[in-house]
Amino acid sequence: MVKKSTPDATRRSERSRRAIYDAALALVAEVGYPRTTIEGIAARAGVGKQTIYRWWPSKAEVLLEAFLDLGEQAARQAGHQPHEIPDTGDVAADLKAVLRATVDELLDPRFDAPSRALAAEGLVDERLGREFVARLLEPQLQLYVRRLRAAQRAGQVRPDVDPRIALELFVSPLAQRWLQHTGPISHAYTDTLVDYALYGLAPR
Repeated sequence: MVKKSTPDATRRSERSRRAIYDAALALVAEVGYPRTTIEGIAARAGVGKQTIYRWWPSKAEVLLEAFLDLGEQAARQAGHQPHEIPDTGDVAADLKAVLRATVDELLDPRFDAPSRALAAEGLVDERLGREFVARLLEPQLQLYVRRLRAAQRAGQVRPDVDPRIALELFVSPLAQRWLQHTGPISHAYTDTLVDYALYGLAPR
């Protein structure tokens, strides 16, 4: 008599979680945030809706976690730690590297369509917009704050500069171009943003 192996619940749960992430991001891109439902995500992922409710209280939580996961995957593919901007001692090179990875992410259809859908909904749904900023955007911006503070300690950025404001010199123009299609985004574009910004931030 052949002894059957016991199913690995951990692996099964991870497969389900991954399927739910993919389904949520695909649906919000296809039908928009208002028409995306837990039932629709469950059907698309091939799981019961109770499986989703067991892990997340709302579709907003599912989508936010799916975006966090997508960002972490993109960072790993670019060779970066998901929760830190590399510090090689060259602040310009480090910022250019992470912004180039951001451009690649923004141009990735897996990210572009669902992110635009959520950004648009965040403009009309203030609660969702605030949650999106607090849970997803602000933690990413704080990575720049920490890297710029390290550059201040190394004497590469003026000590009187507010890092939270300074990061907007290169992050905000990129976001505007991407959201409003005011111009193309590319590695050359973000490299130039960093050069311009650091010229103004450098010690005199």
